[in-house]
Amino acid sequence: MNIYERLDEILPIIKDKEFMESKGIGNEIGFYIFDYEAKYEILVRNHIKDLKEKVNKKNLNFYIREFDLYEMMIKIIEEKGYLEELFKMEEEKGTKNIVKPIKTTLRFTQKNDLLIDYLKKSVEEKDIVFITGVGKVWPIIRTHTILNNLQPVVNVPVIMFFPGEYSGLELHLFNKIEDENYYRAFRLVE
Repeated sequence: MNIYERLDEILPIIKDKEFMESKGIGNEIGFYIFDYEAKYEILVRNHIKDLKEKVNKKNLNFYIREFDLYEMMIKIIEEKGYLEELFKMEEEKGTKNIVKPIKTTLRFTQKNDLLIDYLKKSVEEKDIVFITGVGKVWPIIRTHTILNNLQPVVNVPVIMFFPGEYSGLELHLFNKIEDENYYRAFRLVE
């Protein structure tokens, strides 16, 4: 299937009653990955926007709630009052040297991880979570870490839109950068 055909498969899949019930996958809440070539990023973003508008305006039995990891990260850092400080630090010390301070600010991978906490507090029972912005936050936020930390706290289907390749085991961001293996997610569309 080409990218257009794959994108067109998303709506029928998420409208299927079994998708929300996660039947056929051990009755666990489903974590899915929609992988795509990075060159289609703008196309995928536009499709997500249109899909959200179409679904959320209708009174269906679910609501699409999108979380852009980059926008969330910036919002949290800004709320903490560190955004301007990080800009100055990046200018003085370079981009590589702000990764650790950002992770510290976000309390990334700790029990009180601010990104995971934000997601947890924002999700409602009838939601389908779309996670976007994966490529924009690398290497600060890693895909497998978000999915691992989100699994125990979110009880609704989650679809991560991933600019790269997911084999059902290995994540390759931009089809080049290998992330750690992740076994719990299913490919949304083959």
